[in-house]
Amino acid sequence: MGYKVAVIGATGNVGREMLQTLAERKFPVDEVIALASERSAGREVSFGDDQVLKVKDLSKFDFKGVDIAVSSPGAKVSAVHSPRAAAAGCVVIDNTSHFRMDPDVPLVVPEVNPQAIAGYKKKGIIANPNCSTIQMVVALKPLHTLAKIKRVVVSTYQSVSGAGKEAMDELFNQTRAIYVNDPVKPEKFTKQIAFNVIPHIDVFMDDGATKEEWKMAVETRKILDPNIAVHATCVRVPVFVSHGEAVNVEFDKPIDEDAAREALSRAPGVIVVDHRANEGYVTPVEAAGEDAVYVSRIRKDPTVKNGLSFWCVSDNLRKGAALNAVQIAEVLIRDYLKK
Repeated sequence: MGYKVAVIGATGNVGREMLQTLAERKFPVDEVIALASERSAGREVSFGDDQVLKVKDLSKFDFKGVDIAVSSPGAKVSAVHSPRAAAAGCVVIDNTSHFRMDPDVPLVVPEVNPQAIAGYKKKGIIANPNCSTIQMVVALKPLHTLAKIKRVVVSTYQSVSGAGKEAMDELFNQTRAIYVNDPVKPEKFTKQIAFNVIPHIDVFMDDGATKEEWKMAVETRKILDPNIAVHATCVRVPVFVSHGEAVNVEFDKPIDEDAAREALSRAPGVIVVDHRANEGYVTPVEAAGEDAVYVSRIRKDPTVKNGLSFWCVSDNLRKGAALNAVQIAEVLIRDYLKK
């Protein structure tokens, strides 16, 4: 017997990836319902190779009888409809930022803290972390087991797909405009993104950090360890899919480079490609469409006591969003919602 699953935000980048991931991983569904805004109602989306779903209006949908919803409609929409779905008995796995820091909502990366899923019973909602946080904590977890992490300094190189389909269109259109000598007009981004990098993701906060940088710090502490200090600089780069991160870690005791590489190689969800030669590392282009967090450039940092640096890259639409949500759903049905 399968499950009745709703995909909220089914016409967006992440929603379409959720549908694809559910099909690819053969999630045991009896029925899949595609939900989006009223203006998207009636559109068609694909589920697997041979199914086409007609999108229904989220605002009018009754969640009674739905077992699980995987949701990525935007924080304001989720604030209204995720509690409404949960009140109808549906467990919501929410990919927006709205519920992540709610103490009664577990924030989960299955390779890192699957035990936290048990907390879903408080509100019927499980939060998916920020895409940049997910790939970083997947790589940090095996190292934290090896030696306690004290501090992380991370610089991100985040693709435009993290800002949605309009952002991807803007990169394409600006690139084309430059080649044909047309004017370049920023719309989704604050500055030109084509052939440029923008050190600004989300709104600025009082301390000078952006909210994206704040998210990486507070989410890492909630998921992995409340005692880890995180300092992030988040940068948007002219790449369509996959985020890269340069991560510097300080531990509470010496950590051997080879032991770190071995621990990462054994870790679930991590693939180490680390050869000190041309092409001996993974870039965003190679990670696009893949499920793993790829780790490269592992090396000691001699400028800080017990320091280690590495590069990690992952598809932000898959592991950074859709895949992580589906993996949570898989643990949920295995351990809590067995039929």
